[in-house]
Amino acid sequence: MKVGIVVPFSWSFWGGVVDHADSQARALQRLGVDARLIMGNDPPGLLTRMLHPRPGRHDPPPDYVIPIGRSVIVPANSSLANIVLSPSSLVRLRRLFWREQFDVVHVHEPLAPILSAYAVYAAPSRIVTTSHASGGRWFPVGRLAWGRAFEHRIDHRIAVSEQARVAAAPYLRGPYEIIPNGVELPETFSTGGRLHQVLFVGRHEPRKGLQVLLKAWPEIAQATGARLRVVGADPLQVRFLLRRLGVPDDSIDILGVVPTSQLQEELCAAKALVAPSIRGESFGMVLTQAFSHATPVVASAIPGYTDVVDDSCGVLVPPGEEQALAAGIVGLLRDEPARQALGAAGRARAEERYGWDPIALRLAGIYELLTGLRIPARVAA
Repeated sequence: MKVGIVVPFSWSFWGGVVDHADSQARALQRLGVDARLIMGNDPPGLLTRMLHPRPGRHDPPPDYVIPIGRSVIVPANSSLANIVLSPSSLVRLRRLFWREQFDVVHVHEPLAPILSAYAVYAAPSRIVTTSHASGGRWFPVGRLAWGRAFEHRIDHRIAVSEQARVAAAPYLRGPYEIIPNGVELPETFSTGGRLHQVLFVGRHEPRKGLQVLLKAWPEIAQATGARLRVVGADPLQVRFLLRRLGVPDDSIDILGVVPTSQLQEELCAAKALVAPSIRGESFGMVLTQAFSHATPVVASAIPGYTDVVDDSCGVLVPPGEEQALAAGIVGLLRDEPARQALGAAGRARAEERYGWDPIALRLAGIYELLTGLRIPARVAA
């Protein structure tokens, strides 16, 4: 079976949907599916630096990624998405479909302009879609521009959470199946032996709540002596934010965008992951990444996060309240047995609900149902 996975964003810039689709492709390949990623790519050079002030990863994509064009920055869901908008990419996409003859085309964020929407319109195959976002400016625009025209072309609709389904359903009608974001599960992990530090992973966007954590950090550092490690946010922007808030950086390490291997090392080393987002999260992949490494989380009690975390595997605090966030982090760092117990419970939850191999089996079952083709590895499983 041959599956084309269409992503409207760029391989060159880390993000939840990009990470999800990449893991999906590799998990399907382990089942024997010929899975290819079709998405943007921004090679290093002057043009990329002009179009994308945020640093990215500019090593060549793996051989299962088929680049389809450059991306530009577009505001989306209180964020800045690196999205493919060039008309020439549509010509390449149509040629690609006819050349590759995919049995299934799996389109992520089908309402996003223009690559995903055009893939639903043009793919000469069975079509599966996955909706990720908890909302976005393109949803009503997409509905008006192309939603009514291609609803009937979608054979199976997936949402990564109930929050994502509620957001997408008014604009792309039909039944949805909830299949969560998956996570890679390291074979070895330990709840103990951690460095005395906590980790923030996310872009520098108001909805991610980094400003709330930084306001709370002096109190946390004074009470615990811990260090804060900031991953994913642009270092210069973080330093501007620290200066504006009047927060010293003597116990804060600002790492910027890091390779996946280094992120995994950070998750293994930290005593806790802090996710202080204020709004706009449909799932929270960083939470399940922490779970997979037996790292407990302190997270805002917002829709999307509360579907993933509860008191058995993490600490939930009111969003936007730095005093509550500080109390949650300090309490966790001062109670090592409870911290390790939460980490073990998180790992168990990741194994039960979010491992990529069982999720890939569910996807393969959908593809088999739509095409009538059989995947031997799935049948054996």
